[in-house]
Amino acid sequence: MAYEYITRGTCSRKIFFDIQDGKVRNVRFVSGCDGNLQGVARLVEGMDVQKVIDQLKGIRCGGKPTSCPDQLARALEQAAGKA
Repeated sequence: MAYEYITRGTCSRKIFFDIQDGKVRNVRFVSGCDGNLQGVARLVEGMDVQKVIDQLKGIRCGGKPTSCPDQLARALEQAAGKA
């Protein structure tokens, strides 16, 4: 199933992703640090949703209380009905 998440507190504005059979697929960030976010998207491709949440939740960017990876974790939690 395809999802769209509007980020809060980061340079990226949205995250698009799919969840298929409990796995993260096709992650795409809109705006933000393009190279880093392409890297995050490739690293999580095919990973179990809960594992991605566990790995990325709580990562901060500088003095901000969140980051693009943290926002992906929050998006996945929401999509999985855990938020």
